[in-house]
Amino acid sequence: MLLLLQYFYLSDAKKGKLLYMKRFLIVLVSCVLMFCGCAVGPDYIKPSAPEPQKWLEHEDNRVKTETVSYSHWWRAFNDPVLDVLIESAYKQNLSLRIAGIRILEARAQLGIAFGNLFPQSQQLRGGYSYNSASENSANTISGDLSYADVAVGFDAAWELDFWGKFRRLVESGAANLDTSVASYDDMLVTLTAEVARTYVSIRTFEKRLAIARENVNIQQRSLRIANVRFKAGEVTELDVAQATALLKNTQALIPRLEAALRQTRNALCVLLGKMPDDLDDIITGESVIPKAFAEVAVGIPADLLRRRPDIRLAESYVAAQSPLVGVAKADLFPHFKLFGSIGLRSSNGDFTKDGGLNGSRLKDVFDTDSLEFFGGPSFGWDLFNYGRIKNRVRVQDARLQQTIVNYQNTVLRATQEVENALAGFLRAQEEEIFLSEAEKAAKRSVQISVLQYREGLIDYQRVLDTQRAQATQEDILAETKGSVALNLIAIYKALGGGWEIREGKDFVPEETKEEMRKRTNWGNLLNKQ
Repeated sequence: MLLLLQYFYLSDAKKGKLLYMKRFLIVLVSCVLMFCGCAVGPDYIKPSAPEPQKWLEHEDNRVKTETVSYSHWWRAFNDPVLDVLIESAYKQNLSLRIAGIRILEARAQLGIAFGNLFPQSQQLRGGYSYNSASENSANTISGDLSYADVAVGFDAAWELDFWGKFRRLVESGAANLDTSVASYDDMLVTLTAEVARTYVSIRTFEKRLAIARENVNIQQRSLRIANVRFKAGEVTELDVAQATALLKNTQALIPRLEAALRQTRNALCVLLGKMPDDLDDIITGESVIPKAFAEVAVGIPADLLRRRPDIRLAESYVAAQSPLVGVAKADLFPHFKLFGSIGLRSSNGDFTKDGGLNGSRLKDVFDTDSLEFFGGPSFGWDLFNYGRIKNRVRVQDARLQQTIVNYQNTVLRATQEVENALAGFLRAQEEEIFLSEAEKAAKRSVQISVLQYREGLIDYQRVLDTQRAQATQEDILAETKGSVALNLIAIYKALGGGWEIREGKDFVPEETKEEMRKRTNWGNLLNKQ
């Protein structure tokens, strides 16, 4: 700005120099705009992957192929406690918070890649020096041997994006940002499913504990009957021993279930982002295993590719790696750079009569006659690299092919997960029906056997067998009911539902962003985008 304001006060020589520099820069910029339109390397193409046309269980009446929203799939269980748990986990889970912060990191990385499109080396310099040369040294010429020097200036170097190297880096950075978002969504899908799965496990353990305690009461009554008959001389001590063994075996199951329940509740606490706690203020109400409708809507297989975040994540890996082939390939060609420096310099070698240094001319450093500058183009070409550059290109291309195959494998695994969950859900429902009938029969068998034993019609072995069968059938039925719910959760997870709850919301909570603002100037990167 100083040079522009004082242009009309320059000498003719200085005006000529500035005019020459202006024309030179115009030519260089024109060349840049003309030749920087190309970009070596492959352009991104969405990879192809096989996909089924229909689900294997599509003929089952319980499987519906209409498209529905899976954004709040857990509401299908109609359990308010589960709704509260998932909402709390979404707000407080620390692993999810880390994934959100990685999005901020990716935004900053994209800013670095974008900055490479402009001059990469820029430096404002300035300094003062006092110099004094020896009068007795060889080749000393007449003149000022002692002088002061003041200089201020600006240096810049710019590698032109002639082959699209830096533009490819921007493409890769943008794809990496998409990757971080897809990774966040994938983690959110996993989180919602894991919270629901853990909650179902808690309710299942609670149900199994209630069954075990109920069987303990039943077996204690049978033991009392056996004791009464033994004391009356109607049976031998064998009946008492058998009844005691069955009771103690059932009682031993309770601590095992209590430990598993405690561990599962602790796991839920971690998902909620809190220290292990009793959770009594959250998990309230009757210990009922969540149950949903027998039917489930899974849509069509094509919907899977658009909805599952891990498939989008695998595709983003391909999009991020593809430009890096071009980045490596650009090193096969010459590198063109612009460099230059412009500044102001003033020196003084005059001495006063008493031998002191006259510094009056040092004040002229900001005078336009103190202007100095230089600049020009340069190029370099790594001709003798002994195959290193070509092999770097091959390395990046091999990595690209790996991401393509990984994408195809992710699609296959996604389809497999849906099919496995569907089969598990449907077969578990059928298993539950049979086990429910078996449980009713086992309970009736216990009632009959106890009555007959009390009347002396059968020995205690029949009572022992029926009570053991009842305990086993009730426990298996409780596990199966939990399995039905777990397989339904697996279906919704395999369909990629749940990540939509973050739409319209920021990836990082405000208190975390405020902490980061206090530590570092993040500009507008912390704003919701």
